[in-house]
Amino acid sequence: MLKINAPPSLIKPLFNFNLSFSSSIYSTLSPLQSSSLRRFHLRRTSIRSLVTMSVSKSDATSQSTPEHVAGNWYSVPDLRLRDHRFMVPLDYKNRDASSKISIFAREVVAVGKEDQPMPYLLYLQGGPGFECPRPTEGGGWILKACEEFRVILMDQRGTGLSTPLTPSSMQQIKSAQKLAYYLTHFRADSIVNDAEFIRVRLVPEAKPWTVLGQSYGGFCGVTYLSFAPQGLKQVLLTGGIPPIGDGCTADSVYRACFEQIIHQNEKYYKRFPQDIGIVRDVVTFLAESEGGGVQLPSGGILTPRGLQFLGLSGLGGSAGFERLHYLFERVWDPILVPGAPKQISSYFLNAYESWVSFDTNPLYAILHESIYCQGASSRWSAHRVRADHESKFDAIKAAKEGRPVLFTGEMIYPWMFDESEALKPFKEAAHILAEKEDWPPLYDITALKDNKVPVAAAVYYEDMYVNFKLVMETASQIAGIRLWITNEYMHSGLRDAGGQVLDHLLGMLNGKKPLF
Repeated sequence: MLKINAPPSLIKPLFNFNLSFSSSIYSTLSPLQSSSLRRFHLRRTSIRSLVTMSVSKSDATSQSTPEHVAGNWYSVPDLRLRDHRFMVPLDYKNRDASSKISIFAREVVAVGKEDQPMPYLLYLQGGPGFECPRPTEGGGWILKACEEFRVILMDQRGTGLSTPLTPSSMQQIKSAQKLAYYLTHFRADSIVNDAEFIRVRLVPEAKPWTVLGQSYGGFCGVTYLSFAPQGLKQVLLTGGIPPIGDGCTADSVYRACFEQIIHQNEKYYKRFPQDIGIVRDVVTFLAESEGGGVQLPSGGILTPRGLQFLGLSGLGGSAGFERLHYLFERVWDPILVPGAPKQISSYFLNAYESWVSFDTNPLYAILHESIYCQGASSRWSAHRVRADHESKFDAIKAAKEGRPVLFTGEMIYPWMFDESEALKPFKEAAHILAEKEDWPPLYDITALKDNKVPVAAAVYYEDMYVNFKLVMETASQIAGIRLWITNEYMHSGLRDAGGQVLDHLLGMLNGKKPLF
């Protein structure tokens, strides 16, 4: 398998990171201290006001609910686990005691290391809107990390056990305006504040920790570097270097990603040419059905354009091609009685909804484009950019003309809030968020150019979700970052070969891998 190494011109020298404050000071300060931020010359006054929150011990003791509750240790094969729950402000700029949410974090160590002093590693999951993995046994990157770290799996706010925002829980907020406002507190800036809140309460002497960010978790890692570098010992990014320009960068992301999506479609149909006709037949069947689609088990509707959304999971990860092919193997019900009408199988419809997962993780759809916004609205960016490519991505037209139907990728469209039963209640709130312009900044280029935290990143050359060209533009703005560029893995490299990926990145920072 070909491995592509970064040219020397793109590999910058590795900086040593030295704290300018003593550990004892950290134990008494807030998650994101103003003094440290001034050291990095942050130019964003709105974020500066966000990250200068201070929490005194007297505040903590006056609350009826403890800030931090730790559970007892328990076991899965090869690992010991302990659950932690933290009560944090919903809005770090307005610390109203009545506006608290819970953040769940699971501590993971190798068996026998419960009481051993070890450095901490915080894992930030991809998404947005997805919880951390639930270990069932020691394996993959977690087992590798536990050789030298105490691993913290933090469910990002709104996911997993962190006051989860589900289709049912969000309906407690009756006003679309209020829901939209509530959801503005669930982006990377708030996630970093949560991480710092946890670090100063969990890590002994509030020492800095290592952060491992996968995909969107890597985006959060770059936000961390921008606004709270004092909490970081080192940062590892896997398929997660974001575009960092001002405004809304979603347009540039989708323009670049459409090219890679077309390429992935071509590879898929080359692998499974028999699926060209099958997918065309399904599109024609859906288009000719009453209402332009088939009812899904949840009550939503599967349309031709909804069918194309399977490319999100099927085209971008390891074994995705195979899974997509095997899914379409069972798309039709068998004809048991001669003359019975042709119909899509319940197996396929149920599998489709499990692939889409809006019923369990609606935040992914509702907040997806906002992760690209700094001081500008997204205005349904993917929908607008797709219009420029509609001649290639019009499924019904492709089926009529005998062309392969192209699947789409990591894009959210406004019509999904009509066709998905789980998303329908949030249509108005989603539109409000799409038009919102005053999003605070998520990155600080000046701080990134002055970065002193060691950073190593796995960059996947054929990543369908995080475009290679845009990654390289951002990497050139982060001082000291070291890049491992490879096409050996796809976006799911950490899941597929986590031990090797993590070992490679750590080796780049601990001297085992040469600088050039």
